[in-house]
Amino acid sequence: MPGSKRVAAVVVTFNRLELLQRLLERLDVVDGLDEVIVIDNASTDGTSQWLAELDGAEEPGQRQVPVLARTLQRNSGGAGGFHDGLELAIERGADLVWLMDDDGLPDPDCLALLLKQTDLDFWGPLVVDEDDPGRLVFPIRLPGRSKVVHQLADVEQAATDGLIRDIVIPFNGVLVTRELVERIGYPRAEYFIWGDDHEYRLRAEKAGARIATVVGAQVRHPAVGDLGTPMAWGRATYNHTPSDLKHYCMARNNLLNLRDYRGWPFALAFVAKTLWFYLLTKPQPSRIRLSMQAWWAAVRGDFSGHERFLR
Repeated sequence: MPGSKRVAAVVVTFNRLELLQRLLERLDVVDGLDEVIVIDNASTDGTSQWLAELDGAEEPGQRQVPVLARTLQRNSGGAGGFHDGLELAIERGADLVWLMDDDGLPDPDCLALLLKQTDLDFWGPLVVDEDDPGRLVFPIRLPGRSKVVHQLADVEQAATDGLIRDIVIPFNGVLVTRELVERIGYPRAEYFIWGDDHEYRLRAEKAGARIATVVGAQVRHPAVGDLGTPMAWGRATYNHTPSDLKHYCMARNNLLNLRDYRGWPFALAFVAKTLWFYLLTKPQPSRIRLSMQAWWAAVRGDFSGHERFLR
């Protein structure tokens, strides 16, 4: 990547100060990074105070990569944080923006491996379990295949020239170009969490963006539970989460994503899949009620329902 390209990392954080400190320590030794922008979603664990001391520290012996911190007045979720952070990075002249949550940890050579790709618009690393690096944190369906894969070896075997084209796990160490952002805009802040990253990838895909995962580049990430839980005798999976907040946002946002990008038949298939999962696979009548509330909110365009789950 030519040296004239300015690269800014955008990190969104909320009440995970120790993880944020670990991540910023890593980013400070990453080659090719010009600036780190941290969006703090109104944390209450001392994050804002720590960031205030760190913001702009460039004195010798302090930081190699300057940090610009912004603390929001209210928690806007990952969607709002990435909206604001990406907008700020572009305003500050970034040509490439490296987007990530506070709980991931890029390998030291992750950015360098990503920057070797010069003909992509939206691309990122594999996200592997930090305690079991041979396993993917976020299972993926390989292009042209129906099976969802969980193992790193399966992805490596399927790669062509070190890439899995048309697949990326957004907002976990992904790079996006200024040109693409100017074409498609910013993440949908109203989504709050869950589905905002997928919607951004769908929007990029619709705009003809060149998308890929660089198999050699990796981000270490804590395990996230039952994502990809098998159902229907192993013929399908469902993204179950014990969090009512996450499920509500997932049900609402996923219905909208399917309706807007694939049409109502796919959206209704998701409804049927959810009913099957919580009636037969993991019976939870309360989840069916919650799902219906989320779907009704989606149809009405109401993005306030998740707020009742916030503490």
